[in-house]
Amino acid sequence: MSGEARGAFDPKTARNQEYREATQGKAVRPRDAATLIIVRRDGAHPQVLMGQRHANHKFMPNKFVFPGGRVDRADSRVKPAQDLRDPVARRLMVRMSGKPSELRARALAMAAIRETFEETGLVLGKRIAAPQTSKHPDWADYFAQGVAPALGHLDFVARAITPPYRTRRFDTRFFIADAETIQGDPAKVAGSGELQGLHWLTLDDARGLDLPNITRVVLDELDERLALARAAQSRRAVPFVYFRNGNAIRDTIGN
Repeated sequence: MSGEARGAFDPKTARNQEYREATQGKAVRPRDAATLIIVRRDGAHPQVLMGQRHANHKFMPNKFVFPGGRVDRADSRVKPAQDLRDPVARRLMVRMSGKPSELRARALAMAAIRETFEETGLVLGKRIAAPQTSKHPDWADYFAQGVAPALGHLDFVARAITPPYRTRRFDTRFFIADAETIQGDPAKVAGSGELQGLHWLTLDDARGLDLPNITRVVLDELDERLALARAAQSRRAVPFVYFRNGNAIRDTIGN
């Protein structure tokens, strides 16, 4: 990314704008969504894949984000080659709206993989002999690669709910996976075009971009998490950001 793009961004102004709420209207119920942070460790410093949302998007226009999106009904019908690890599934069900279930926890992880494939062209999964089929176009294209989702490679690292009185609100779970789980070359990114200028960035380079506030929280979390041994990373509490009475609350989800 160019130095000009980084220099034009004022994080204090963006933070005030994002947390500013309307004074009228009824809060929209958040929809389940998922994001996938893919980490490359083949360089001097860890890198993550990010892209910029189009200016005409009603939700977070022009912001740089990780690939992801809302959960689709089809996400709960896909059979994984490998299921979520028990600790990850349990954490996903903590304070889950409505009736918590392992099926909904699995669907969140599935959505992260599907949306990443759609927006970046990257296939995270495990090769299988007999590919599945699906009427959902994105899952059909994914299965055509001869793979099935391997959810055991994903960890749950953050959760955030969009502030009230937005026209679109999401209850987003952030997952993380190593680029080693990608089938093919991680440098070859070519998705649907929903995210522009997809780049692998160090965490420091990513911080210089126009980011949603929660993405800055997640980058700080990643910095601390990636400095730990793998076992300690899995035990680390998950930050949970939500809003109460107009105030941003940062909580955690433990084991």
